[in-house]
Amino acid sequence: MAMPELKQRYTVAEVLAFPEDGNRYELIGGELHVSPAPMPRHQAVIGRLYGLLWTYLGGLNLAHTLFGSPADISWDDETLVQPDLLVVPPEEVTNSWTTYRTLLLAVEVLSPWSRRRDRIEKRRLYQERDVRTYWVVDHESALVEVWQPSDVRPLIVTESLTWRVTPGAPELEIDLPALFHGLPG
Repeated sequence: MAMPELKQRYTVAEVLAFPEDGNRYELIGGELHVSPAPMPRHQAVIGRLYGLLWTYLGGLNLAHTLFGSPADISWDDETLVQPDLLVVPPEEVTNSWTTYRTLLLAVEVLSPWSRRRDRIEKRRLYQERDVRTYWVVDHESALVEVWQPSDVRPLIVTESLTWRVTPGAPELEIDLPALFHGLPG
C-alpha cells in the first residue's frame, strides 16, 4: 500500500481550520510547526513575566496592550505565529487578531522542541517584520537574548533585563536571578 503524499506547505486559513487538539500550530513561510503543551517550568516563567509586564504597563494605562498565547499573529498567508507574550500599540487592540500587526515586544520562552525555531526561524521572521524588541528567554541557562530588527547578534542579559514600551516611557527593569529563582525542577 502506498503512503499518502504529505502536504509540504500550508496557508493560515488551512491551519486555522484544524480541529482543536491541544497542540500549538504555527506557520513560518508556509511550513507547519507543531508543538505539544508547554512544560510547567515554561509556564511559570511566562506567568512571572506576564505579571511584571502587566504591572509595568498598568502603571502607564497600557495593560490592555499585553497578551499571552494563544494569539494568532499573521502578516501574510503563509505566516502564523503565537508568541508566548506580546505587546502591541493601543490603536491595534481590537477583538480580532488580524489587527495585531505591530509588535512592540515579542517574548518566546524556550522549550526543548522550540529552541531552534525560536532562536533562528522566529528571530529572523520577527526581525523582517520589524518587531521592535524580541526576547528569547532561556530559563535553563538563566539568560535572555535581546534582539532588535537590525541586530546581527543578540544582547545576552544575565542580571538586569530592561525595556521601554515607548522611547519616553519609564524603564521596566527585571531582575533575572529573581525571575528564575525557585522554578519547578
